[in-house]
Amino acid sequence: MKNTADIPAILSSEEYIARTEGGHGACPGCGLALSLRLFAKAMGPDVIMVIPPGCTPVTVMSPKFNAAFTVFVALFGSTAVFASGLKAALTIKGEDETHVVGWGGDGATFDIGFQALSGAAERNDDILYVCCDNEAYQNTGNQRSSATPWGGTTSTNPLPAPKMERKKDITLIMAEHHIPYAATATVAYPHDFMVKVKKAREIKGFRFLHLLAPCPTGWMFPVERTIEMSRLAVEANIFPLFEIQDGTDLTINLEPEGTPVENYLKTQRRYKYLDVLQIREIQRQVDRKWDRLRWLASYDKHGE
Repeated sequence: MKNTADIPAILSSEEYIARTEGGHGACPGCGLALSLRLFAKAMGPDVIMVIPPGCTPVTVMSPKFNAAFTVFVALFGSTAVFASGLKAALTIKGEDETHVVGWGGDGATFDIGFQALSGAAERNDDILYVCCDNEAYQNTGNQRSSATPWGGTTSTNPLPAPKMERKKDITLIMAEHHIPYAATATVAYPHDFMVKVKKAREIKGFRFLHLLAPCPTGWMFPVERTIEMSRLAVEANIFPLFEIQDGTDLTINLEPEGTPVENYLKTQRRYKYLDVLQIREIQRQVDRKWDRLRWLASYDKHGE
């Protein structure tokens, strides 16, 4: 993992998403807003972005905000196919410089938009799809999605009855489509994030980027702790940083020492009602997933 001192080497001084007056339309401390800003800096202005209804339109289409690239709002379930159609039209016109990006939340990616997403990946359409994951339908009031973690509470899993279904492993699911590139990233590690965006930008075919975007409103933590939440998720192995090329070549980008998951859970009131046995179960799940990920990363060694 590169030190943050290396960031200026890849960080553009240009602001492709900028305020025109006041603030943006997102909540204070929004992980999505910062993710979008860093993504745009790494991606550059030659972009057409397709977004579904959700938190992102509230941010980028606010009268107080200005994007330096074209943004279309698609129907909730059609972001990937909308982006694929735009890219096909550009290709027919001989326009190869413009990158088409689908940017959806976890609800529009894991759930409602998954059919279109899977189809675009299976066809290897030449788009970059970014899932900005805040682990629930936050724009409409923190309803659970299939990205909501086991043990988390939402407005549809009210306290003290947390969600008892496990979160989809969306990055591995997308990699199983044998796409050229899939990766995870988060704002607490901006160098890793922007390097992956730049790498994905240069690859042809379908690329998938899974961003963890902490949500102070839905996760119930103080707004000034967004970066801390993101970092703790990585350090506790809850959100590992890795990339997969061609569906099989998996590289772990950071191997943390592994802080106990309790250190992460206790910072968010959405986990307030978990008991000792439930926290142990989450630790067990995280450990097993991490062991599996390390085994997948050593696959080539097993094949020798």
